Amino acid sequence: MAVIVDPGFVLALARRRHPRHADAVTLVATLDEDLVTSPLAVADIDRAIAEAAGDEAQQAVWRDFERGAYAVRWWADALKETLVIAGRHPQCGLTRASLVALAARVNTRRIATFDEQFRTLTTPDGEPFVVLPADR
Repeated sequence: MAVIVDPGFVLALARRRHPRHADAVTLVATLDEDLVTSPLAVADIDRAIAEAAGDEAQQAVWRDFERGAYAVRWWADALKETLVIAGRHPQCGLTRASLVALAARVNTRRIATFDEQFRTLTTPDGEPFVVLPADR
């Protein structure tokens, strides 16, 4: 099984001074699933880390991606599926919509996030997300 990761979760994981850093580290240490994200989320992660933590942290996250700490998935109809989801939930934006589409693609409802907006979204099948680490 896979757990979808959003940009805010990776930011919390990367920044020791982030108020949710310990929660993120604990979750990752106890998971046995693959951590998966979308290319749209990768772009947001890159920007957020650079702005919040600087070049050194940004390069550390790049190394995490390079060593496979996070899988990045995209498929032929990913943008189309993302746009359909964003059209149904315009407030969520394309990055969140891409993570919802990705969750459907990898058949999971589990998402590592501190973004409460995921509680207002459902999978394309209408199922609520299991928001980690809060719903553990």
